[in-house]
Amino acid sequence: MEIEYPWYDIVDCDAPLRQGDFVNDCPVIDPLSAILEYKKVPAKIIEYDVIIMSQSCDLKQRKLNLVLVCPYWELEEFEKRYDFLKSRDGKETLRRGNIPGYHLLNKCKLNGINTDYLVVDFRSVYSVPYDFLENFKKSKEKRIRLLPPYREHLSQAFARFFMRVGLPVEIPSFK
Repeated sequence: MEIEYPWYDIVDCDAPLRQGDFVNDCPVIDPLSAILEYKKVPAKIIEYDVIIMSQSCDLKQRKLNLVLVCPYWELEEFEKRYDFLKSRDGKETLRRGNIPGYHLLNKCKLNGINTDYLVVDFRSVYSVPYDFLENFKKSKEKRIRLLPPYREHLSQAFARFFMRVGLPVEIPSFK
């Protein structure tokens, strides 16, 4: 008998922010490279569908002013950017967690919320002010929340991506 562990839950807009919460159409600031003056930096605002990566305990205890988020895309959309993912081998490599910087999440089929597989992009990390995000979430009726153990699996994949270390000299292979 196979045990079922649901991937997602739906929470109301008033639910506290937690790691693994999906926030759709979240505005993030993208500073442009040219600085006009020391006090003025030109920027554009881009809306991304993001997932919260900051730890739930830090969010709950208000130990941070900025919330770490990563954008995500449906797999079909992500395939348009990376031809390798159009192939079965590419999708399988992604599923196994062997493409650094990207993490695959399962489809969501909950109460009228249907998604394809989702790809979280660890290579594009943004910080959003906590107070802004707290107010912004109220503009959405409901949001999806990634549940344990999948939330912890996402967090672990994120940590593995950032803890990569390239050594200047490798240990020679055994012969």
